[in-house]
Amino acid sequence: MFISNAYAEAAAASPESGFMNFVPLVVLVVVFYFLILRPQSNRAKEQKAMIAALQRGDEVVTVGGTVGTVSKVYEQYAGVEIAENLIVMVQKSAIQSVLPKGTIKAIK
Repeated sequence: MFISNAYAEAAAASPESGFMNFVPLVVLVVVFYFLILRPQSNRAKEQKAMIAALQRGDEVVTVGGTVGTVSKVYEQYAGVEIAENLIVMVQKSAIQSVLPKGTIKAIK
């Protein structure tokens, strides 16, 4: 009675409106790439290079937080000496970072 009927209007079909609908999606994909995918791939490359350059005598920290000195390096594993005459075998991928020389002596 007091409310009038609302009819849908015909949408204007222009070529620009189709392109403009995809611009936010394209911008979102570009931002996602630069903020998430690219830094993650760079970190993975740095980690792979660090593991490949691992050698005897390096001081390392494992993912579990164990600090030690690399005593032996194998293809997939590394022997990490965490105390005098106590060598633990860990996967190379479990080594989080290589510390500067002399860090273990500074900690003790």
